[in-house]
Amino acid sequence: MKKDNKIDRIFKALADPTRREILYLLVAAAAAMNINEVSDRFPATRQGVTKHLKVLEQAGLVDIQKRGRERYCVATPRPLKAVQEWVDFYKKFWDDKLDGLAGFLDKT
Repeated sequence: MKKDNKIDRIFKALADPTRREILYLLVAAAAAMNINEVSDRFPATRQGVTKHLKVLEQAGLVDIQKRGRERYCVATPRPLKAVQEWVDFYKKFWDDKLDGLAGFLDKT
């Protein structure tokens, strides 16, 4: 998978506020939660929450494991590092531009 596709999937997953809340819930829980436990926290149907989890899984932000008859979800936020690197590039760009502007204004 190309890095751009990976970042696109991550941004797609994070674009929805419900998915961001689901990811936050799983990160804060710091443990695997079954799909029923996750869906009980949201007004959406279990099927709706499962669709959100699938998008998060495709982005690599959630791992869904089957244990017996239950499916458990655990956060895997490591892919967010790619987003951080993407943001850092633009942060450096704007920091450099603002530093240049500050230098120009100091000279005038």
